[in-house]
Formats: sequence, C-alpha cells, structure tokens
Amino acid sequence: MTTRSDLHDRIRGRLDFLYGPRGDDCFSKLMEIVDRHAEQFCPPQPRLWDQSDIVLITYADQIRQQDGPALPALTRFLTEEGLDRLINTVHLLPFYPYSSDDGFSVIDYRQVAEDVGGWEDVRGLGEHVGVMFDLVLNHVSQHSQWFQHYLAGREPYTNYFIEADTEEDLSGVTRPRSLPLLTPFETSRGTRHVWTTFSDDQIDLNFAEPAVLCEMIDILLFFVRQGARIVRLDAIAYLWKQIGTSCIHLPQTHEVVKLCRDVLEAVAPHVLLISETNVPHEENVSYFGNGDEAHLVYQFSLPPLLLDAFLSQDATPLTNWLSTLETPVDGTTYFNFTASHDGVGVRPLEGLVEPERFDRLVQAVRDRGGKVSTKRNPDGSDSPYELNITYFDALGRPEGISPELHARRFLSTQAVMLALQGVPGIYFHSLVGTPNDYLGVKQSGIPRRINRRKYEFDELQSCLGAGSSTQRLVYQGYQKLLETRIAQPAFHPQASQEVIPTDQPALLAFSRTSLDEKQRILVVANTSAAPRVFELPNGFSNTTHDLLSEDTPISHGTVRLAPYQAVWLENA
Repeated sequence: MTTRSDLHDRIRGRLDFLYGPRGDDCFSKLMEIVDRHAEQFCPPQPRLWDQSDIVLITYADQIRQQDGPALPALTRFLTEEGLDRLINTVHLLPFYPYSSDDGFSVIDYRQVAEDVGGWEDVRGLGEHVGVMFDLVLNHVSQHSQWFQHYLAGREPYTNYFIEADTEEDLSGVTRPRSLPLLTPFETSRGTRHVWTTFSDDQIDLNFAEPAVLCEMIDILLFFVRQGARIVRLDAIAYLWKQIGTSCIHLPQTHEVVKLCRDVLEAVAPHVLLISETNVPHEENVSYFGNGDEAHLVYQFSLPPLLLDAFLSQDATPLTNWLSTLETPVDGTTYFNFTASHDGVGVRPLEGLVEPERFDRLVQAVRDRGGKVSTKRNPDGSDSPYELNITYFDALGRPEGISPELHARRFLSTQAVMLALQGVPGIYFHSLVGTPNDYLGVKQSGIPRRINRRKYEFDELQSCLGAGSSTQRLVYQGYQKLLETRIAQPAFHPQASQEVIPTDQPALLAFSRTSLDEKQRILVVANTSAAPRVFELPNGFSNTTHDLLSEDTPISHGTVRLAPYQAVWLENA
C-alpha cells in the first residue's frame, strides 16, 4: 500500500527531475493544490474495468435541439434509446469555450461552452454513465486570457509560452502538420515568434515553467471534481520542447504523465488516465511506462490495419501485428477503436505495410470520397498523416454496394474491434452509420468535418427509423454487438488473447479466454468478398455456436463464413 509519505517523495523526485532547484518551490505550490482539492472531494471506491466497459466518443453538441443547450439532448437520446444500458462511459470531446479545431483550441478550461450547457448538464450526464474529459494540455487558444496576458507582458504569463528565434535550426522537430512551427505575434515587447505545433491559433504551453504545470494539475483535479471517470491527455507526446531534439516523447513528457498519475492516486484513485499519441505502436505503448503512466493507451495501429484488411481482402499485416502485441501489465490495458473525430491516422502503419500497399490504401480512401491530410517531414516534403473519411463510407465501394452487404462489412470490422483485448471505444458516427458529410467540408473548408456531422434530435431519429436504410441496419446491428459483448466474461479487458494461424490470407482468427478459464470465444472474420470455410482449431467441437447469428453453418469441425462475415464462436 502506498502511503502519503511515499507519494510525496515520488512527486518531489519528479519535480526535481523536471525543474532542478526550482522543484522545491513547485512542490509546495503543487501540494497546496492537491490538498485543496482533496479536502473537497470524497472519491468513490477505485474500479478498473470489465467486459461491460464500453466508451462512446462524441461531441457534447453532437445532437442539437431547437430550444435549450445541446448536452441535455445527447443525454436524452442515450437514455430514451436505452444506450446507457450498453455503453457505460461517454467521452465528451472538448466542450469548453474555444476558437478553432472544433474544441481543441481552448479559451477557458473551467467553463462549459454556452451552446453546450453548464457543469450541471455535464454532471447530469454523469448520473447515467461515466464521463471521460479531454485535458488539452499541450496548447491553448490565442484568445485565452493566458495568451492575452502574455501579449500584454503581464507576469507570470510571459513565461507561459515558448519563444524561438527564426534562425534556429528546428528541422529535427517532429511535425504532425504541414504548417509553420513558429507564428509571429505583436507583443508589448515587440514581435515574438511563438511555438505553435498544430496551428497559429493553438499556442503551445511552456511546461518548463513550473507555474504552467501547477495550472494544469489544478485543472486536472477540477475535472475530477466535476465527475470525470477518465481523463484523456490530448497530444501528450509533444508536451516538452527542447531545441536540438525531436521534441516528441522526451523523458520530461513521460515524467509529467507519471506526475499526473501520482496526483490522481493521492486525490482520486478511481480516475483513469488515457494517453493520446497518434504515432507508431512502439512509441505509443511507451506511455504505459512501467505501469506508472497511463492506465490506457489508444491502439492507433488498429484502425488503418483493419481498414486495409477489408479493403485489400487480405488480413496478413493485421494478423502479423496482433501476433506481436504484448499483454499489458496489470492495471493497464489497450483502448481499441476504429474511428474518431480525427479520422484514421496512418503514421501508426510505419513498418507494418509495404509502401505500395500503403499507397493503395490512401488511393482507396480517395476513391470513396475521402480526404488526405499531410504532415511536414524534416526534409521539407509532405506525406500522408491522416485519412479523413467516415469509417462506414471507407468500407463501401466506389461503384456502390447493397445496403445489407455494406452494413455487414462495416459491422464485421466493429465485431473484430469489440472482441480484442482491451476497452473498446466507439465513435458516435460509427454507432449510427453516418456517411461522409461533404456539405460540412464544403461549408467549412476543413477536411476533418467529413466525419464530424452534427444532428438535430428529430433528424437523427428519422435517419435511424427509416425502414431498411443502411443507417438503421448499422444502428440495430451495433446494438446487438454491444448487448452480446457485455455478457461475455471472455471479453474482459484482462482476459487472455491468442492469435490463431490460418492458411487463408483473407481470414483473421483469434481466441479470448475468460479469467476463470470457463469461457473461450473464437473470433473469425472473413475480409473477402467470397465465402470461406475455416477449420476449427483444437478445443472447439461441433457443439460450437455463433453468438452473433443462429444461422452460421457449423458442422464437421468447420465453419462457413459468408462474404465479409465475422463470428464469435463459443464452445458450448
């Protein structure tokens, strides 16, 4: 058991590493913040996860209503549709006042955007489900009070941001965007060039200044007191800047994540941290640390690999990658997903697919109406960074596809994701089968808007209730997947996973075994447009049945899969 003294020693050691002699003063200020929040907060009993843990990723204003703020409309939709029985946590993308990037350029972390509602509406949602908050800690809006004070030369804000000389060699800095790294601003002290990793409206914070760290820890604990069950550390990989380095995944960044974990252990041990690092797998899982950093890390390689498997009708790269995954240490797990507000990142494909295959995937997305966002490379060239398309439309065909087959193909990708070891995250537009929003892109000029459509309450109900529409097929099929998943002990995030070799590249197969070893489920997916026959491995007899369909042909030790079908086979 960790004592308060142990925690103090750990926090003090981290601050010494980050700030040297300034660490002592920072420790005093930080512990004042920790103690102030702890006095006003009585945390519930710590709980990690089980097979019932499913996260819905959504904007707080995803569903709008004519009268009143948006968030109550989302809560109403979830409860009236009974989704709060199937989904126990909702990730609200940034719902604070903002100036760009659909919320990720925060003006004020301690306020709720007026059109969304108020903190009472956030807590109201929390009465039905757990809530996941976004801590956008790498940068703030240029319209924030902090940056306005910086421009005016007010202390201590002159040290809150990072100035750099345009003559400095910054070519080694890892860039997630094809935009200038430095942005000029007129200040009370003349023109200053300020670090802007993501855009000229998103000003990077200077975590080398202890006061900035204290501010963000205070905000982290404020979120906890507003009901956060999970806190997402947005763009955490770029947090610490040191000229002469790549400025990504620096040791100081990992130390800040560990410090956040320590602070939560002291005040709110039930709250989980998740790191958002859209990078190759080995870099991504480094944020587990030694079990002392993030509780969950995103499986960023999964969305593009799964999409590639179904578009190329060849699951070999996906199978190879799954075969190399290590089981996370106790107290940590993967966050599996296929789609998000950011589209499908492709940096996590590095080293996993051949360049020609990668190019075919990018072209396949373009053929289906998608957009391709790029990043700036050290040599000044640009390369694909992100595929902007709804995951649903990415699994269609340029020449069209029947609603039934399109829905099956899409839902099979979701069945694979939901069955993998870890906690699943479902983007709202995957749940309801939203097609590409070309109007949103045209009106905004923002490629990511293709996957960020907002609905009016009545409009959404009409889309989901329209007879045999593809959206209705997806929505009903997804609910069945969720209802089935949460009843299976073998899908506990900590339950073991084993990849099953096949002699057919189009087939993906793996098994999950419950913690008490009383249930074993074999997951098989046919990524091709042709029927396939799979020979059941040892341990699965002719009494095996498909949890997803009573009509799946299973006999003589084989299972016959229809085109693009996925099965969850339980040995009865």
